[in-house]
Amino acid sequence: MTRGNPRLSSAAEPMRFAYWVPAVSTGYLASRIEQRFGWDLDYNVELAEIAEAAGFEYGLTATRFVSTFLDEGQHEAVALSQFILARTRRIKIISAVLTGLWHPAVMAKIGATSDVLSGGRFAINIVSGWDKAQFAAMGQPWLDHDERYRRSEEFIEILKGCWTGEPFTHHGDHFQIDGFQMRPKPLQAPHPPIFQGGSSTAARRMAGRHSDWYLTNGGSPADIAPQIAEVQAHAAAADRTVRFGVNAFAIAHERREQALATYDEIIRLADWDAVQRFADATREAGRNTSDGVGNWAKSSLADFVQGNDGFKTGLIGTPEHIARRIMALKQVGVGLILLGFLHFKEDIEFFGRRVIPLVRALEGEQPLVETEPPAPEQAKA
Repeated sequence: MTRGNPRLSSAAEPMRFAYWVPAVSTGYLASRIEQRFGWDLDYNVELAEIAEAAGFEYGLTATRFVSTFLDEGQHEAVALSQFILARTRRIKIISAVLTGLWHPAVMAKIGATSDVLSGGRFAINIVSGWDKAQFAAMGQPWLDHDERYRRSEEFIEILKGCWTGEPFTHHGDHFQIDGFQMRPKPLQAPHPPIFQGGSSTAARRMAGRHSDWYLTNGGSPADIAPQIAEVQAHAAAADRTVRFGVNAFAIAHERREQALATYDEIIRLADWDAVQRFADATREAGRNTSDGVGNWAKSSLADFVQGNDGFKTGLIGTPEHIARRIMALKQVGVGLILLGFLHFKEDIEFFGRRVIPLVRALEGEQPLVETEPPAPEQAKA
């Protein structure tokens, strides 16, 4: 990417919306509250079609290899992404990849094939690793925090080299490649979008140097703005531009009291044993960095009920409140909202029908106009 003003670019472009693909058997909340979702292929294809119609551009498939604190079963992210791409026409799928468990040249080949066969709809999310159990189960070494990010930097360098150069050679600390030639190349130019997770100092440095999108855990505009400024500084030094996304868990209702009551019920029915195991596992992530900066570094126990600090983004309330909150995030440079939901099909449809049009109206500096209200029985749900 060429250098530019990311904040001006984000302000000029429409906000993008993505959703977490249901890839695990237990949902994305550590709570005993009812969660209506499915993790089979047919459900995910139908959900993708609903999301397309609702105005979502992306779905993101999380990477899990073994059960840990919550998820009893999990699909492999790349395989599930490919199946969804094969049965849809417009939605773009971001596949999470744990860099310590894949060879980057193999992933470059898989990604190129996925991009070609899907008509240019594949993207990748680089995960450096926060859950030690995933590596221990595979007999792989558990590197210290910053070294995991240095490995991911090499991983991205190789992805880009394989996707854009020919032949490609790389001799690094973690990966070796000699004269690798790959055909066909991806359809997207210069390559499929590269997203990354993490918000530590090492993650911010990596984003500025290498990634197209920096995806951070949930937070307020005041929380996110300093991260964006730091990544922008790294990107400017490398003559690059980076885009920014934030995690959120949306609870949208016509009445604010309904939304808040749903949140209260999620917390009241939390599986506190699972929540504590999750909190303990994150000590290997941002909470374990030397400067105390990173994912979950300042999270309360209630924040861990949703895995990516989604409650902290504040998308809980009426459609009008949520739309204005999204615009506040956009004003500090956020260009994508990655959303989790309690009842995926119903909530994505509602979000697309009631929230996204309000965001578009605000983006166009049009007055907020009430859309058609729900039927009385829907308002009571």
